[in-house]
Amino acid sequence: MNYYAHPTAIIDDGCEIGQGVKIWHFSHIMPGCKIGDDCNIGQNCVVLPEVVLGKNVRIQNNVSVYTGVTCDDDVFLGPSCVFTNVINPRSAFNRKSEYKKTHVGKGATIGANATIVCGNNIGEYAFIGAGSVITKSIPPYALMMGNPARQTGWMSVHGHKLAFKDHMATCPESGWHYKLEDGRVSKVDE
Repeated sequence: MNYYAHPTAIIDDGCEIGQGVKIWHFSHIMPGCKIGDDCNIGQNCVVLPEVVLGKNVRIQNNVSVYTGVTCDDDVFLGPSCVFTNVINPRSAFNRKSEYKKTHVGKGATIGANATIVCGNNIGEYAFIGAGSVITKSIPPYALMMGNPARQTGWMSVHGHKLAFKDHMATCPESGWHYKLEDGRVSKVDE
């Protein structure tokens, strides 16, 4: 075994778990999911079949990652954030054939207690504020807050709000430059 699982964790046969992964108390890893190297899965989490997690994904406590969700490398899922996978769930009707897909791009952060309505993708390095409700797809680097979430700015790769002047901004931590053009942000250099 090339990963650590707390004795209370349940790891089903048929899942793929990368090297250096840590799975904590009372979490359940279901068959058919793929977990990349160096991920950390907090306590009381569940990763359902067909979920794909890239490398270095951090899942905080009390998160359920449902079938249909994929996360690229370096994604952060805050405590008790929520994914859905059916638009109109009803207990009396099985809608497994109607699962919608949600993709979370590289380096994105989803804050504590945020809700991601299925079928909406989160762009790379986007930042979803705590308690926000995402009801549409989010562009890369966007800062989203509220219910329903609205864009309130742009974030750097390092997680700092960018202040644009003449369509250019600099991350205060890294010194990297960003360009805002046609409503999209791109990193200019490193």
